[in-house]
Amino acid sequence: MRVTVTVNGEERIADDVWEGESLLYVLRERLGLPGAKNACEQGECGSCTVYLDGVPVCACLVAAGQAESRTVVTVEGLASDEGLHPVQQAFVECGAVQCGFCTPGLIVQTHALLAASEGVPSDLEIREALAGNLCRCTGYEKILDAVRQAAGRADG
Repeated sequence: MRVTVTVNGEERIADDVWEGESLLYVLRERLGLPGAKNACEQGECGSCTVYLDGVPVCACLVAAGQAESRTVVTVEGLASDEGLHPVQQAFVECGAVQCGFCTPGLIVQTHALLAASEGVPSDLEIREALAGNLCRCTGYEKILDAVRQAAGRADG
């Protein structure tokens, strides 16, 4: 089947998509967007988090056909011609990028948190928002620092 989807503001077409293929597979293997990572393939780790019509989803759990005529924004789509998005920049500056496998999902979920927050989120709100994103390399403090920095908070 053919899947037509708007990805990061550009209409993209994937041909010969198998009915059981995930949106994650289409993004990475057919459209050449390796940002979202393939880790658990069960929606448990959050490494493949992307926006689907403005809602963060685990792309590994979305059948490619479900994305037909819809809008997807990946971690690549958060950056602009001017440079990294402030959330991406905060992750770099705070050293929250280690092996990098969980980073795209954490960045997309942080972006969603900050976009939905009225004011600056508390540590509890940050932890709850990122609870579905797992990192094997860290104790999460640098990730929390990055979210606080992106939110305009310097305290811990």
